[in-house]
Amino acid sequence: MTRDDKDTAKQRQRLKDTWVICFVLGFIMMNYPFISIFNKPALPFGLPLLYLYLLIGWSVSIVIVYLFSRAASKDNRGERG
Repeated sequence: MTRDDKDTAKQRQRLKDTWVICFVLGFIMMNYPFISIFNKPALPFGLPLLYLYLLIGWSVSIVIVYLFSRAASKDNRGERG
């Protein structure tokens, strides 16, 4: 196994670890303790705080998944080309 193969394997493992961490954080973010923290009668920007939390959290999750998938596709293209 060459040094480049080892570096590629390490990158893939880090990317897999990052996906797992992203999933766990998203799961925690959408469960009881955090939902109850934001379930308050406040209305920032005219939206209930819980709706705003879910909207922003979902949007941030989508952006993170997009960035990770781009990194994975770059990794795959570099491996083929």
